[in-house]
Amino acid sequence: MEQMNGLVDAVLDAAAEHGLWSPNDTIVVAVSGGPDSVALLRVLHEISLNRTPLTLICAHVNHGFRAESQQEAEFVRGLAEELGLTFEMVELDIPHYIKESGLGAQEAARKKRYEFLIHTAHLYGAASVALAHHADDQAETVLMRLLRGSGLSGLAGMRWKRAEKKVELIRPFLRINKAALVELCQSQDYSYAEDASNLLVKYKRNAIRLEVLPFLERYNGRLVQSLTQLAEIAGAEDDFMEAAAAKCFQELVRSNKGEYTFDRASFAPVASALQRRLIKLILNYLSADHPVFDFNKIEAVRRGALQDHPTSWSLDLGGGLTCMRQYDTILFSSKPPQQQASYTYRLSLPEPQLTIGEIGKVLTMTVLERESFFVQGEGSGKMSAWFDVHELVFPLTIRSRLPGDIIKVMGLNGSKKVKDIYIDDKIPSSERSLIPLVCDGLGNIVWIPGIRRSIHAAVGRQTQEVLLLALENTAGEGS
Repeated sequence: MEQMNGLVDAVLDAAAEHGLWSPNDTIVVAVSGGPDSVALLRVLHEISLNRTPLTLICAHVNHGFRAESQQEAEFVRGLAEELGLTFEMVELDIPHYIKESGLGAQEAARKKRYEFLIHTAHLYGAASVALAHHADDQAETVLMRLLRGSGLSGLAGMRWKRAEKKVELIRPFLRINKAALVELCQSQDYSYAEDASNLLVKYKRNAIRLEVLPFLERYNGRLVQSLTQLAEIAGAEDDFMEAAAAKCFQELVRSNKGEYTFDRASFAPVASALQRRLIKLILNYLSADHPVFDFNKIEAVRRGALQDHPTSWSLDLGGGLTCMRQYDTILFSSKPPQQQASYTYRLSLPEPQLTIGEIGKVLTMTVLERESFFVQGEGSGKMSAWFDVHELVFPLTIRSRLPGDIIKVMGLNGSKKVKDIYIDDKIPSSERSLIPLVCDGLGNIVWIPGIRRSIHAAVGRQTQEVLLLALENTAGEGS
């Protein structure tokens, strides 16, 4: 029992350090029938009997890949009966699911396996699912991710625990070598099954285990320990950086209707490592599917936010996500960039109000006698403007902007392009299509709400009647 006691002590130490379970928890134990999972079930059973009260559910997945699958299923069923544990099993048609989903064999099997295990946990009200991944598995994972150029999060490897659909996936063996698990089974005469597919190097993980790791161990005899240690260090530092990114998010990022924005000036002083984390965090909040955002995309956003020019751009980040810079504001959205709404309304006479549905605005029109109005604050930037009714040429046209639009601005000799005014005033490109243009009967632009009014039909001493135009949001629209 020396090997068993040693493993029990090591697992209990890890459980206490990482909070893997609490007394009286129900735990679903994933048992394939191999030496790793058999050892896991035996060790947890010993703990549940003599150390910490736990309720164990033995769960097995028959993937249907091999002729031995049915025999292995019956072996695990017998093991559960021997230990007096509840047994749950599912038989999966993975080849059919591969054709249906287009996934690779191992990815498809993993997806369906986890679905079953989590479903079983929900069925029994279990707090967690225990998986038999060990130190050698961890070393393989870290090496695979290192080879594909992973960042700190990837180098953290498999975590001691992580939540999925309100169930904790726990790995009590992450510091224990496979050799120790096999030795336990052999010394205690615990039967287990051997999966011949583990020797097929056509699978990348098998090739790493059977070819790459042994080659590298010629240069470092403690490579597995070194890689698992790297995972522990990277995991702790990754957690620290994630917490720092969450704090940075709270301080810098604004959220509105599913869009996230931050100011360039507040982002620039942040350390580059934290800048990348912040961008990644925003993208993860936007995407329910959590796609993998590679370094190049995140770096393109980061560098674009810091550069002096250009000050306006848009990046397609994939997965339906876009990032736009609008002068000193960086905006992330899961919506496609807004298209220019095209509309034209003509008014032969002033009307109480005109609803411009394409942009969610209402234009109100009020005619006032000379004795009943008082001109005040008619400068640029106002959402209202005054006109001499008798000088204003009708019909009025309220329309969307067109290429080449110009306006004769009050106080400025000559005309100016509307586009240049927007650029000078730093009006974000995404907002320009929401600004209507009011034109007179001769085609002159007389007012750009909130931006400029023209020299036409200005109110003066000779004015007898005034037309007050005001642009407002329709009910329910934001400002």
